[in-house]
Amino acid sequence: MRSAQTKRFATLGAVAVSAAALGMVLTGGLGVTPHGDATRLAPSTAAVSAPQPATLPDFATLAERVVPSVISVTTTDIVTGNELRENHRNMDPFEFFFGPRGFGPDQMMPRKRQGAGSGFFISADGLALTNNHVVEGADSISVQLADNSQSKAKVVGRDPATDIALIKVERGGPFTPLALGDSDALRVGEWVMAVGNPLNMDHTVTVGVVSAKGRSLGLLERSFENFIQTDAAINLGNSGGPLVNLRGEVIGLNSAINAAGQNLGFAVPINTAKAILPQLEKSGKVVRGYLGVYIKNIDDKDKEAFNLSSREGALVQDLEKDGPAAKGGVKAGDVITSVNDTPVKETRDLIDRVSAMPPGEKVRLGILRDGKTSTATVTLAERPGAEEQTTEQGRTEGTPAGKLGIKVEDLDQRTRRQLELPDDVDGVVISEVEDLSPADEAGLNAGYVITSVNERPVTTVDELQREIRKVEAGSLVKLYVFNPRVGRSSFFMIRMP
Repeated sequence: MRSAQTKRFATLGAVAVSAAALGMVLTGGLGVTPHGDATRLAPSTAAVSAPQPATLPDFATLAERVVPSVISVTTTDIVTGNELRENHRNMDPFEFFFGPRGFGPDQMMPRKRQGAGSGFFISADGLALTNNHVVEGADSISVQLADNSQSKAKVVGRDPATDIALIKVERGGPFTPLALGDSDALRVGEWVMAVGNPLNMDHTVTVGVVSAKGRSLGLLERSFENFIQTDAAINLGNSGGPLVNLRGEVIGLNSAINAAGQNLGFAVPINTAKAILPQLEKSGKVVRGYLGVYIKNIDDKDKEAFNLSSREGALVQDLEKDGPAAKGGVKAGDVITSVNDTPVKETRDLIDRVSAMPPGEKVRLGILRDGKTSTATVTLAERPGAEEQTTEQGRTEGTPAGKLGIKVEDLDQRTRRQLELPDDVDGVVISEVEDLSPADEAGLNAGYVITSVNERPVTTVDELQREIRKVEAGSLVKLYVFNPRVGRSSFFMIRMP
């Protein structure tokens, strides 16, 4: 697939170049640009000023300021024989075709495994930031400074949810810390510099621009993904190094690359790190407030289906049973519009504000329900390991449900046992979804249970067909669906053909 994509991109590039060349030939050869006529033009005596060359930022001076604060991080951990055997089996082509080879006693002995990354000082006494995935599971950590001196380091705190770790260099100093900037103020197109230890080539400097903001890659817990994308070259070993602006302020921690593309690097925003640093330094971990809701950004279909005046807010898909939000009176289908009177424009706003509050704190949520505004007071719990989740939404003709591309059946005890449905879930089970149908495009799957249609509960196939029959062609059908695989419900908006 990769070679095919490369070939396609190369072909597209060739077409673009050919089109440009053809365009130049056409304008020069078909009279689109008129020929000059010296007999009709009066000579000009005005001096023509030469165009001023564009000036680039002083990257050399910027590098001189930033490089002394960047460290190369080397980790060592002990790998057991079982882990070695499993890794070997996964990688050895011979075993792929002919089965696993035997492992002798020597091969079963624990061995050392090394990893490499980057980091940067944030205090003169040796505190440094890096990625959690750089130091996670490490039995020992050593760092190399810009002057090639080396020292041991220890982990002060880690947060896997954001891939951020705080370490402390144990010897030397005072060190030169980097200033932490404001990643929220970062603009797409702004110059940035990445410094780190790519491919074990320590203190390498690359420059580029901010390509995009707010990227979600599916690498971390989805709720907290908010990557900065840059075309500054980032490679293996850059992880944990700083991404700085032209003022030398850190605006991100380089964290990930897209190996299928060129110069597609991603960094965790520094504001994410600044929000959790006090907890990492004090307790070594991050404790976050928890609402117990599953939310999504409002799209045009949601806006139409719920008769909303705008797309601002966070749409509640489902709630944790007996969770804080459920106890506070929040319901599925509500739109959370504010937290303590601070507007919520999208799910990111709600997640960031709630997770920045401690468990036990009471928050006042602005709620929009059935076109009416209200408030709900919720006492936050401690996040149990899965924060508010953003959910992804993702034709048998002749019946209303068939027009959507689904076959449905009544729930019986046998199906309940097979799907392991909770006692409080009642509805109609989807037995088949037709490929490329409206239901398929919306993300419905066989085994899902439809519990309501346009907010009217359905418990039989006849009830479901009756409610769908009421929907006019071209209008949205709002299905509330329980997914047994994840144990929660969410809304699916499907336009009636």
